[in-house]
Amino acid sequence: MLTLTDLTKRYSTGDRALTQVSLHIPEGQVVALIGPSGAGKSTLIRCVNRLVEPTEGRITLSNTELTSLSSRQLRCARRRMGMIFQEYALIDRLTVMENVLSGYLGYTGFWRSFLRRYPQPVVSEAFRLLQRVGLEPFIDKRADELSGGQRQRVGIARALLQSPEILLVDEPTASLDPKTSRQIMRLIKELCAERRLAAIINIHDVALAQLFADRIIGLRAGEIVFDGLPDQLDAEILTRIYGEEDWNTAAEPEAEIESDLEAVDTRVQTDAAGLKRSVPAVGAV
Repeated sequence: MLTLTDLTKRYSTGDRALTQVSLHIPEGQVVALIGPSGAGKSTLIRCVNRLVEPTEGRITLSNTELTSLSSRQLRCARRRMGMIFQEYALIDRLTVMENVLSGYLGYTGFWRSFLRRYPQPVVSEAFRLLQRVGLEPFIDKRADELSGGQRQRVGIARALLQSPEILLVDEPTASLDPKTSRQIMRLIKELCAERRLAAIINIHDVALAQLFADRIIGLRAGEIVFDGLPDQLDAEILTRIYGEEDWNTAAEPEAEIESDLEAVDTRVQTDAAGLKRSVPAVGAV
């Protein structure tokens, strides 16, 4: 499906974002990229569709070597890669439907897209996708009237309209609350299973990665330091990826905060009861 061979990205300053990264992702597999900021996660995703040009190495998608393609050939190859962005990349003044249909731009000519003349089967598929991601009631709403979770769903539907072979997902939950984050990750997971799509998801939330990914790849300083199953992540591996930390007690501060809040609540209730006893009823002498 997707194979990276000795992928390296070196900037003009001499700094390396990626160093000889090699991996293979089969059809239908959902892979989470985790690691500290600056580890190279976003760079890796953007090298795959060549939004960032790799310095060395090869990228192969279903027997097509992407790194050797001309600009014209690359435009065609990008149809096979659906990109879902952290900041949604929607056009705010356009409706939900118009934003989804923009996912078909790689297949249609300039004037057709400018005049918004899309083939009826494409429009029908856009309707089906919006229904699938739970946005059917919002089809005619402008994108800037949507919540963050709804905007991300538009981005997912737009990417799927391309009929891609793989999804490249860059921090899809970074701006979302915990409940919406789980819903978005669950939706991506379900859609990949339904369509036999592979996906690479750059994500900071390790718990979400463990819950929804089939495989986790840990990057540190542009190199793969872990590649395995979600349940293999333990304190030692997390230290290898992120650096020294007492991972076994990571949840303790939250428990302490909750305990403190309960104590405050108890004191407030006690003080309120005492105050009620000390104030005479209205009309009492």
